[in-house]
Amino acid sequence: MSEPVERVDEHDEVLAVVDRREAIRHRWLHRIATVVCRDSRGRILVNRRPEDAARFPGHLNWMLGGAVEVGETYEDAAARELAEEAGIHARPRFVFKYLCAGAISPYWLGLHEAVVTEPLRPDPSEVAWHDWVTETELVDLVRHRTFVPDAREAFERYRALPPRSEAG
Repeated sequence: MSEPVERVDEHDEVLAVVDRREAIRHRWLHRIATVVCRDSRGRILVNRRPEDAARFPGHLNWMLGGAVEVGETYEDAAARELAEEAGIHARPRFVFKYLCAGAISPYWLGLHEAVVTEPLRPDPSEVAWHDWVTETELVDLVRHRTFVPDAREAFERYRALPPRSEAG
């Protein structure tokens, strides 16, 4: 198995361990953990995926993240992905999860927030470019054709939440 993940049901209960490629090919539910990074001024990190990325090459995203590993919690996966992709060691705060239809395959998406106060050290195989933008600027970027499609729905759900206290 190249990337084992937990196949889950519509209640996010584990059914089996499967290869992520198989989960995608068969459209089996699995888990994805994401992190929204904010700086001390409240701006949101936006990144562009590398042109050679397997999924959505060259697309913009407002989240970092990836598959939840076998036996891992959403929170642990979010912290691991934040360290792997941005070089940031923090404990992201869980915000919400939802069943995402997915442009490629359906999955449970766990969205987390982290306030980033240290310099980013992005992995160039994960992040080709990044910048901090206001939420208003992000509203315009989300409409761009090269924005990761699943990230649009996550952004709309995030914006619909009641006002948040400082993430951390």
